[in-house]
Amino acid sequence: MNLKQLEYFIALAEELHFGRAAERLGMAQPPLSRQIKQIEEDLGALLFNRGRNAITMTQAGERLYARGTAMLAEFNDIKLEVRRIGQGAEGRLRIGFVGSATYGIMPTVLKSFRATYPEVNLSLIPMNNAQLHRSLIRREIEIAIARPALNDAEITTRKLGDEPLVLAAPDTLDLPKGAVDLRQLAAETFVLYPEFPRPSFADFVLNACESFGIEVKRRVFTMDFQTAIALVSVGEGVAIVPQSVGSVQRTGVRFHEISNLLAKTGVSVNHRLDEQGVHVKNFVDIAQKVSRKVL
Repeated sequence: MNLKQLEYFIALAEELHFGRAAERLGMAQPPLSRQIKQIEEDLGALLFNRGRNAITMTQAGERLYARGTAMLAEFNDIKLEVRRIGQGAEGRLRIGFVGSATYGIMPTVLKSFRATYPEVNLSLIPMNNAQLHRSLIRREIEIAIARPALNDAEITTRKLGDEPLVLAAPDTLDLPKGAVDLRQLAAETFVLYPEFPRPSFADFVLNACESFGIEVKRRVFTMDFQTAIALVSVGEGVAIVPQSVGSVQRTGVRFHEISNLLAKTGVSVNHRLDEQGVHVKNFVDIAQKVSRKVL
């Protein structure tokens, strides 16, 4: 007995009339009678008592109806769930992200995606760029929010926007109001991140300083921007961070604009070139729409 035959049986069990059941199923009565007889032969059980004026279900028929309706309902639920996942309305999306992205556009993108697709479960995993790259290639995540981008022929990158760099300095450091000239800080220790793997955002900062004519001689490396800001707060040095990081005040730290430093840092959304999942497409579409509104 297949699912189609089960539907025939349930229609007859509910109508208890071959003519009405056939009409409900959109078929002629004789084929329905043959199908019901075939089901009974396959199962080795009489499902209906056929009287001159009426038919009734046997005990075997009643049991098949109880179990069959539950089975058919479960199957229909499965089809609906699979269809909704295929449409991107349900399912799971694994997103890796650099920590500094949480201070910029990323929260707005996530809120917008969750509002549009509330039944999609988001797994959010903080990583550095090297980890993001490795996880995308290994298919451990579907989306990588990186700074600035992941360079690989197997990865598609879409920039979400650029932002200037700012200086994070201890509040005990005597600096003038307004924009700071980095050349005044040549003797300071620069807190850079991440320590490894390289090249990284640390090298981006060092190259930006070098292009500005500053050689950073005193360096302290740490693993992430949160630790870098913590070290700045206790007077271990200064750090150059994305402008969005400076939007949140931190005890012991003052954020300053940097004069004449043209370098900017960007956030990008990345996924595998061969990725065909509808969830990824929906996320990228929303991320780009949000970036056009915000930036």
